Amino acid sequence: MIKDSEILTVKQRYGIIGNSPLLNHAIRVAMQAAPTEMTVLITGESGSGKESFSKIIHSLSARKHGKFIAINCGAIPEGTIDSELFGHEKGSFTGAHEARKGYFEVTDGGSIFLDEIGEMPLGTQARLLRVLENGEFIKVGSSKVLKTNVRVIAATNVNLIKAVEKGRFREDLYYRLNTVPIYVPPLRERGDDIALLFRKFTTDFSEKYHVKPISLNDEARKLLLKFPFPGNIRQLKNLAEQISLLEQEKEVDAITLSSYLPTEQSRLPSTYIKSATGNESSDFSEREILYKVLFDMKKDMTELKKLVLESYQSGGLNQSIINKHSNLFEDIESSVSFEEQAPAPSSSLPMIIDPNGNNRKENENYQDSYDDDEAIEDIIHEEDDHSLSIEKKEKELIIRALKKHNNKRKYAAQDLGISERTLYRKIKQYDISE
Repeated sequence: MIKDSEILTVKQRYGIIGNSPLLNHAIRVAMQAAPTEMTVLITGESGSGKESFSKIIHSLSARKHGKFIAINCGAIPEGTIDSELFGHEKGSFTGAHEARKGYFEVTDGGSIFLDEIGEMPLGTQARLLRVLENGEFIKVGSSKVLKTNVRVIAATNVNLIKAVEKGRFREDLYYRLNTVPIYVPPLRERGDDIALLFRKFTTDFSEKYHVKPISLNDEARKLLLKFPFPGNIRQLKNLAEQISLLEQEKEVDAITLSSYLPTEQSRLPSTYIKSATGNESSDFSEREILYKVLFDMKKDMTELKKLVLESYQSGGLNQSIINKHSNLFEDIESSVSFEEQAPAPSSSLPMIIDPNGNNRKENENYQDSYDDDEAIEDIIHEEDDHSLSIEKKEKELIIRALKKHNNKRKYAAQDLGISERTLYRKIKQYDISE
């Protein structure tokens, strides 16, 4: 049985502040799992301190003298993650000028911490499963099976069960990783720990810059404890340092503190605030709907231009062209059939429909006809421009997000609602200079 004094020693060693029951339970489980060789899965929101638990497990294990490497799976591009983890042979792909050892080979006998494991590509997940099952891996571009003795500690801020249901994560890998689950509570579930951490951060700031530390009165303290802190410890630290820097009065009241706390309107959309259960707000689905509407609009515009182009080339808007593009008229309610609206022309002259819906022969005082090849070329070019509009908007949004966050891809990706790896791929795709 692990004593409270032992938990206190671990907290002091790793700078963990707090006494909440959930936090103490997570530390106790980590200490119990450390001496074993069992795989550990740490779950919790971003900024809750999951990496500290991986260090506790490694330092209290028999592998403490071996190497420890922390890898953010979401920050490695999909095309290179296999090479980073398992290594590659010389000439195995463009740019592979020499052979390279991967992290699983380098950390043989040690521990590897795979953060954001939910962002790992499915192909890499299959390779990882083989390492966990047999301790075997193959370098990229090689056929030789290599052995490694590495303990895997994984962490995620998403619900892997839902990821399994959606086909984004392998079910067998999930159960293999989740041998020992550790739940790191978010700040809002830790009660008075918020005030303790705030005091720690303000004290650190005052010692670093030689100023008097900030203190909170009773009302301000109550307000601080009620705030949900979606950014967890990172957000609380930023708040403490901001107030320490800007406030002249060293005792802060509730009114002053409230001016530093973000309002509902100024907070990040809750799309980016995922609980440990992986629940996401409806903002994501709304964004999906918006994209679908835009793509449908683009599709209809392209279809309409094709209709106009074909009608011009064939000499008129006849029934066969209307039938071919019937999806454009699905939402038009009319008791009149297309045959009644567009009767076949009685003469050899092609028929066209003017803006008022009247059929006219091409040479009967109709002045808005196309200028042959130039008109066709304009339609084709305009169609190309519209087909690229979504990509242009996406590129503009990425550039704006990067500028907003001073080219910090992690925060730009959060602002855009995509993973950092996806953002990296988009930057390469659109050749965006940072």
